[in-house]
This record gives sequence, structure tokens and C-alpha cells, in this order.
Amino acid sequence: MYRKNLVNWMFLFFLILSGCRSGPATSGESSTAMLSATVSILPQRYFVERVGGKHVAVTVMVLPGESPATYEPEPAQLVALSSADLYFSMGVPFERVWLAKFAATNPEMLVVDTAEGIERRPISRDETETADEKLDPHIWLSPALVKVQAQNIYRALVQLDPEHKTEYQANLAEFLADIEVLQAEIQEMLPAAAGKKFMVFHPSWGYFADEFGLQQLPIESGGQEPSAQELTTIISTAKAAGIRVIFAQPEFSTSAAEMIAQEIGGEVQLISPLALDWPANMRQAAEALAGSRQ
Repeated sequence: MYRKNLVNWMFLFFLILSGCRSGPATSGESSTAMLSATVSILPQRYFVERVGGKHVAVTVMVLPGESPATYEPEPAQLVALSSADLYFSMGVPFERVWLAKFAATNPEMLVVDTAEGIERRPISRDETETADEKLDPHIWLSPALVKVQAQNIYRALVQLDPEHKTEYQANLAEFLADIEVLQAEIQEMLPAAAGKKFMVFHPSWGYFADEFGLQQLPIESGGQEPSAQELTTIISTAKAAGIRVIFAQPEFSTSAAEMIAQEIGGEVQLISPLALDWPANMRQAAEALAGSRQ
């Protein structure tokens, strides 16, 4: 309660302070200063750094060990946000509550939706959730969708810093080429994968599954762990599909996953979708999925 009140007071303070902030440099002025960009999660930092290179300094809101579903900003993060040039959003849960507040704190900050142009897949059928809450936010776990995000990042950087457009363009081209290499590597790791099922605790890997012809079987839905009856069904499904590995992530409890793994004679393997080293994480996920069946 104390921390929440402190954050709210800090938000009000910076809302008032934002009215006194001096304006940006005019377009005719040349500056060697780096752009200050803020992102929601660690993988975005990798994307922005790949496109922005040496001209962009990136700050991350959700730090290692935290969850985008339950995150609240620290006062020090609001301080940093008050002087940011850009905020790159992507639709993770905490943004529904905080993004408008971030924008109000710093009216001169350009807020960029990196999910623009991406059709999001459903993640939940819970009738108590809003239409937006039912959509899957994990768009950074599909290399094909990261290409779209990279181009949105590029356009925003050029908008604020046209002086370095040529460098941003070269960085983008190199990043897109690297993603294509990664896609080919993953396809090679998952030969004849079409239709194969894998089991996860939290349904984070749906876009990855869609891209590479897999089928994700989640244990929890809408943030709720399965009932005893649902567990029985999940165990039967896992046995029928020959699944021997249950994928979980460090940000969630693994108790249900461990129970299922014990019943099917399998194991729980942790893979965080929030790792900073995005290409290494994609390769690790593909390798794990390739060995997750009999």
C-alpha cells in the first residue's frame, strides 16, 4: 500500500513538473545527443538497440524477475521517463493502466505502438475480460512479427532524428537479414514440425507456434490455474500427444506444471520469454521444443 501511494504521488509530481519542461530543439538545430527511448520489456530493448545503434539510449520498465501482468513502476523510473524522447509500447498488460499516465507525465514524449500492423491472436475466452484483454500480447516471440516491430521502430527514430536516417536504415536492413537467418535456423531445428503439439504453463508461445506450424497447449487460462478436472484432461492430452517436457517460465508458479510432468513421466523446463538476448532465446526455445516429444 505504501509503495502504491508513493508511486501515485510521484506520478502527480511529474504531471505538474511536465508543464514546466522546456521545449525540444528546433528541427534546424543539429545535435550529437542520443535519443532517450523507454520500452516496456527487455526484448524490446534489443530491438531498439539493433535499429537505433549508437544514437539511442534505451531504458526498460519491466526488469528481470518481474511480470508485465503485475508490474508497477518504481519512482526512479518515473523520474527517467519524464525526460524520455520516445516510449515504445507493444500491448503488454500493464500498459493498459500505465501508458496514458506515462504520456501525461511527459507530453512531449512520442508514444509509438510497435504492434501497429500486427493482427493479434486470441489468448483467452474468459467472458469477464475485455476484448483487448483476450488478445495475446506476446508478439515479440515470432520472428516474422518482430520484423514488423523493427520497421515501426525505424520509422519513429527517423521521425525524431532524420539526421541519422541513413544509419537507421542500414541498421534495420542488417537486423531484418539476421532475423531471416534465425528463421531458417529454427525451421531446420524443427523439421516436419507441422501440427506437432507442445505444452506450456502460460500461453506465451502462440505466435511462435503459428509461425512454425506447431500447436501450443496451455495449462492455465486467463491467469487461472486448472481445476482438478481440467488437470485430468490436460494429463490425458499430454500422454496422447507423446509430450515429455512441460515448459514454464520463472515469472510464474511451476507447481501445476510439475504435477503434470510427474504424471506423464516427464520434466519441467524453464524458458523465459522476457530474456534480453532475443535471438539466443529463440534458438533455445526451438532446441527445447525439438526435444520435447518422444
